[in-house]
Amino acid sequence: MSGILRRSSDLCRGLFVLIVIATSLFLSPPVFAAVPSDIESNLSITIGGAEKQVSLAEAMAALNVPAVSIALIDQDRIAFARAYGDGVTPDTLFQAASLSKFVAAVGAMRLVDQKRLSLDTDVNAALTSWKVPTNSFDKDHPVTLRGLLSMTGGIAVPGFIGYEFGVPLPTLTQILNGAPPANSPPITVIGVPGSAYHYSGGGYEIMEALMVDTLHAPFPEAMDALVLKPAEMAHSTFAQPLPQDLAAMAAKGHYGDGKELPDGFRVCPEHAAAGLWSTPSDLANLLLLVGRAWRGESRLFLARRRAGRGKPRKMAVLMGSERPSATLPAPWSS
Repeated sequence: MSGILRRSSDLCRGLFVLIVIATSLFLSPPVFAAVPSDIESNLSITIGGAEKQVSLAEAMAALNVPAVSIALIDQDRIAFARAYGDGVTPDTLFQAASLSKFVAAVGAMRLVDQKRLSLDTDVNAALTSWKVPTNSFDKDHPVTLRGLLSMTGGIAVPGFIGYEFGVPLPTLTQILNGAPPANSPPITVIGVPGSAYHYSGGGYEIMEALMVDTLHAPFPEAMDALVLKPAEMAHSTFAQPLPQDLAAMAAKGHYGDGKELPDGFRVCPEHAAAGLWSTPSDLANLLLLVGRAWRGESRLFLARRRAGRGKPRKMAVLMGSERPSATLPAPWSS
């Protein structure tokens, strides 16, 4: 078992969420039983260019991280969930940032299983509210859902910084067009689809539009029905901004120097790319369900061929824990 303590610089990440995932999710179970002390000491961090072995509490202090929430998967179960810091519990909501993409991708793949979306057709054939602007890059190689999921679709805009409370929020179409009040550039094709890997939150916003146009429902509602409720993710929501009744249960965001964000957190209307609020336990439970689908033990979410049969490395790519090469096959290849 291993874990990585990492400080976030993305303003939409809230405080800091750490999920430790045992390799038994897809492979053979380990022989040991995981306990909280495994991640509370002997952590390696780098301060001022020097690597140090410290406890979790010492790492949090050194990196100005006021709160940490952890869930650990061991032998196809959540072995334990712990929260460290003032005012947080394992049920405290954190901004999940780019882990939103994993949850959104599961929703999209459920629609593929239902034959409501296709992995390999031109997304413009299904988009109705907006179209991917065509140019010389995608003239002979259309943008597909497979390319969006694997970030090989040649799509621009790697990430989003969110918005302060109270300012006008852009619609999905304004985000896609880079039109005011959006604070991000237009989402366009900047490379031949399928030719290279480009980290792209913008691609997941195209996927969001594809799902919204297909279901004729707001994305948060669609994801409630497709993923959050079936997976019993009771402490998760794509609602943006966070409703007042949930805000009291949410961790406040902080900059890298430990200073709290104005109004506590940023609003991220780019739902599929960065809009999820969740807990490590909720995300770990979804990982368990996907792992069981991959092993052929459950069809609650995905047919085995859609869960990455025989290719566990692809799940690591989708989770953002590995940067793939341009030649890495797309997740969930049939």
